Amino acid sequence: TPIVRANNSELSFLLLFSLTLCFLCSLTFIGPLALQMDGDVVIGGFFPLHYLASELQHSYQSKPQVTPCSGFDHRAFRWMMTMAFAVEEINNKSSLLPGVKLGYRILDSCDNVHSSLQALFSLVTFSESAAGGEQIYFATCTCLNDKHVYPSFLRTVPSDLFQVAGLVQLVTFLGWQWVGTIGTTDDYSQYGIQEFSSHFRHSGGCVAFHLTIPKSPTAAEIQDMADMLQISIADVVVVFAAEGQLLDLFLELSRRNVTGIQWVASEAWVTAGLLTFPEFHGLLEGTLGFSFPGVNIPGLKEFLLNVRPSPEPGMEFINMFWEEQFGCQLHERIKADPKPVCTGSEDLSLTSSSYTDVSRVRISYNVYKAVFAIAHALHNLLNCDSAGINEGKPPCCFDCLPCADGEISNQTGSTECTKCPESYWSDKDKVKCIAGVEEFLSFSETMGIVLVLLTLLGVVLTAITTVIFHRFRTTPIVKANNSEISFLLLLSLKLCFLCSLVFIGQPSVWTCMLRQAAFGISFVICLSCLLVKTVVVLLAFRANIPSSGGLKLFGPTQQRTMIICTTTPQICLCVGWLLGAPPFPIKNPTYQIVLECKEPWPLGFYLLLSYIGLLAFVCLLLAFLGRKLPDTFNEAKLITFSMLIFWAVWICFIPAYVSSPGKFSVAVEIFAILASSFGLLLCIFVPKCYIILLHPERNIRKGMTGKYR
Repeated sequence: TPIVRANNSELSFLLLFSLTLCFLCSLTFIGPLALQMDGDVVIGGFFPLHYLASELQHSYQSKPQVTPCSGFDHRAFRWMMTMAFAVEEINNKSSLLPGVKLGYRILDSCDNVHSSLQALFSLVTFSESAAGGEQIYFATCTCLNDKHVYPSFLRTVPSDLFQVAGLVQLVTFLGWQWVGTIGTTDDYSQYGIQEFSSHFRHSGGCVAFHLTIPKSPTAAEIQDMADMLQISIADVVVVFAAEGQLLDLFLELSRRNVTGIQWVASEAWVTAGLLTFPEFHGLLEGTLGFSFPGVNIPGLKEFLLNVRPSPEPGMEFINMFWEEQFGCQLHERIKADPKPVCTGSEDLSLTSSSYTDVSRVRISYNVYKAVFAIAHALHNLLNCDSAGINEGKPPCCFDCLPCADGEISNQTGSTECTKCPESYWSDKDKVKCIAGVEEFLSFSETMGIVLVLLTLLGVVLTAITTVIFHRFRTTPIVKANNSEISFLLLLSLKLCFLCSLVFIGQPSVWTCMLRQAAFGISFVICLSCLLVKTVVVLLAFRANIPSSGGLKLFGPTQQRTMIICTTTPQICLCVGWLLGAPPFPIKNPTYQIVLECKEPWPLGFYLLLSYIGLLAFVCLLLAFLGRKLPDTFNEAKLITFSMLIFWAVWICFIPAYVSSPGKFSVAVEIFAILASSFGLLLCIFVPKCYIILLHPERNIRKGMTGKYR
């Protein structure tokens, strides 16, 4: 048309396209809605204004959307406005923060982790903001008690430890020893239920069941929980949850006309508005619990009643509240919507709701205290003078937190710790580095002395056993157990005991190289001997004629060959390991200054253990197959017991070895070596010595076959 052509249609289309991009770009700046007021210092706050949040399925191909929320909570809106009231009251005080105007930026957490994180990220983009939030005035979880994990966390509410103690006393005092529990998936509920259950059981009570309400429960899940509550014979139920999380379950129970349940409520919902809903009277009548002390905040009611809607930015939450409170809409949006248009001049004093009921506020008072606590902290910070509030002491505006081991801080007001140089360690006050004391498992310390004594005891017992076997080497019990293999097994056991001594004392190049190799080879010789003895026992008792068949094919030569063949792989592994990547002594500053052996190829140690484990498994399997041989003297059963002890020791060894710091890991390995060595010695040889010394009448050929009776 002429009008389009006269305006240069090409340029007009380009202008329209650029305007479209401008509008689209503005969407990228839209963040979560907030109730806000500018100030020199802005305090941030998060409140569960809505208690239902949709679970969005993010594709991770575009920017995540702001989580839509529903279920407006008038009580939470009162908490929100209490924060605004406290800020306004502080700004009107000339004695607190003079010359400084406080502002606020209050966001909706939707009682949801994702929404809270979105609100937090929106808040941190504001400079000069101090963090407030649900955790200061509402977080009672015991998980937040640890100041080392949460050094900057403060709150104006007591920990759940006090509430749990009170609930347990209440329930036990009333004689309720059989109760059920209900919780949600958040930390507040899980830690609260865990503490309650532990204290309740310690007081003699019993938890009949526990139900967990999912974040977004389905109708089927709600019905299953309602079924459980109906069929349970425990009619007392302790609930740690927020009121919004309980609404669906209570609606289902109310629909079923369930009565007779004695509810014990946590402080999060014991004073909630749902307790006043007429449809819940039959269900929740008689609910017990502890709440925070209620107080009257002067001026709060007048402030709340003077709230008015406004089209200005930052007033969206007030507008939402107005529409919810009066059942109207501030602007005509949908013609089919039957709600009338709000005038904005409706009178709040004529309404009755949890928003206007401020006769005895509890959570609101915690919010009020939190804002004033932040204001006083800022006041002290701005008036802090490091010279003069104590010369040389830390400024009043800092909390001194200890540095980690091996780090120091000797600067007043420093926010970082300095790592000590190598071979140095921090003193007990963490203010200066001192020469580190070299630590290792020495022969002179108590632990070293005990381990040496155990080692010598093992060597002495093995030597005594060797003397006994040599003295009675011509008797049937020694000959029947292959005296040559028995003496080799005793020799290898002595080496096993003695190799533990290489682990004690200051590590050197030779001890680091020798300790694991000596341990690995000596234990493989032990297990090879046991494997041969097991095979001999099986062949001897399984054959119809002991002097023929399998035993002829597995004579002394074959037995020696088997020991050599099973020991050679371990020797090759140790030699290759020591030649290719030998362990060497180092000073490890991670735990004091620990002298230890560094293994540049840790896989070598685990391959060594794996081969030992393989031989032990084969021995255990073969010995287990022969466990039902004649009971007069069943060496297969003894070998089975020794292998079970061996496996138990080394299965426990691996996690203990990995998790033990410094020299204690060495002590753990020595203990494993000694324990498994004593297990082999006691299980294999003590029963034979018992017969040799105390029951010589059984040390005859018939006694070995079970026919001497």
